[in-house]
Amino acid sequence: MKKVSLFLLACTLVLMSFTKNTPVPHKITISKNAAPIVWKSDAIEVGSIPQGVPKKIQFEFKNTSKKAILIKSVKPSCGCTAAEYTKTPVAPGKSGYVKATFNALATGPFTKTVTVFTSADKSPTVLKFAGVVAPKK
Repeated sequence: MKKVSLFLLACTLVLMSFTKNTPVPHKITISKNAAPIVWKSDAIEVGSIPQGVPKKIQFEFKNTSKKAILIKSVKPSCGCTAAEYTKTPVAPGKSGYVKATFNALATGPFTKTVTVFTSADKSPTVLKFAGVVAPKK
């Protein structure tokens, strides 16, 4: 039995030496449909914030397209969040922002969203921020 096992092992090793391990070349392609807007971050962890004290969260983006981009509208997920954003067209290579101001009345963990509609994308971008509201001291 031991000789059969050694024979099978030797056959396996011999067969493995005949397989070709040729690396597959990686072709780098640049998509013509690359995102026209690149967000610095689309999710921000704000940590612990005090109850009843407004917290400002800023999302920044860069226009990577070849034409100006306009933010059409910004919709916060709740009435406890206000939004402000770049109102003028953002030229190619330039940056813009979306600011959310969150006023937490309830304590505990939270996750909020801000939906951004632009002239560059057919579907909106959803930005998220999360943290924990600490009770007033």
